[in-house]
Amino acid sequence: MKKSLFALAFTLLSAPAFAFPVTVDSCGKPLTFDAAPKRVVVNDINMSEMAFALGLQSSMVGVTGITGWYKLDDAFIKQQGSIPELAPKNPTLENIIAVQPDFFFAGWNYGMRIGGEVTPDTLAPYGIKTLELTESCVHLDKNRPAASMELLYGDIEKLGKIFGKEAEAEKLISGWKTQLAQIKKKVGTNSGTRVFLYDSGEDKPFTAGKFAIPSAMISEAGGVNIMDDLESSWATTSWETVASRNPQFLVLLDYQDDVGYKKLLDFLKSHPAMKETDAVKNERFVALRYAELTPGPANIEAIEKIAKAMHPEAF
Repeated sequence: MKKSLFALAFTLLSAPAFAFPVTVDSCGKPLTFDAAPKRVVVNDINMSEMAFALGLQSSMVGVTGITGWYKLDDAFIKQQGSIPELAPKNPTLENIIAVQPDFFFAGWNYGMRIGGEVTPDTLAPYGIKTLELTESCVHLDKNRPAASMELLYGDIEKLGKIFGKEAEAEKLISGWKTQLAQIKKKVGTNSGTRVFLYDSGEDKPFTAGKFAIPSAMISEAGGVNIMDDLESSWATTSWETVASRNPQFLVLLDYQDDVGYKKLLDFLKSHPAMKETDAVKNERFVALRYAELTPGPANIEAIEKIAKAMHPEAF
């Protein structure tokens, strides 16, 4: 009997501790959970991939804001499985509460809009707690640090804590950091390439500024975002500004529609100022998907793609 009790005590002491309640930060506000959420809705492809990376599918009762914007690859479809999409674009309050969730993972301009129908405050009366994507918090508070890979790491850590999967989160982050260290080692001193990210827009280009994760990704790949002084995350600038900074390399957002990134490249080649820039004249670019350029697991391979295209000699 004593042996059995000792063995039980040892087992309990050596088991991983997922103690609740837990509290995480969500855009500067504490968010407390007495237990792991059981009915989860996640907005957007990048945040869904975060949830999938931690194996949260069994708790997910819906995703939103995916097929109305993007074509899905087989890997995403397989991970999504039977989880229904509640709204192809931005969800309504009705879309969300219809499945009686207790947790919503979204961001500002990632399924939620300031003063809109779906916000943490409008969901709270229904017993729904909202974790806000950290990159998007700049829309509430401009006094934030410039983008770094902590935007991804921090959100994965929070999800791990909320769902009792801290060990899994730590393993993911450790692996990503190892991959990035290997990329940096290869790139070495080949740094400082001037990079412009072109998302969309013809009258004015829509791009990634100081607070958007592509700025950090470009840095990790050995480049400099020429718009890293734009005091925003995703915003418009002027073609005059971009051309005057003469980018040497382009990151083109490929929405995988009928024309994809080629439409962007063709436009740049015809633009009177941009066609004279080094990047356009030399056709130096990489095309990346939306999920690769918004906070999510796909960021790591995307950084390697940027680095390889920018510094092929290093690989």
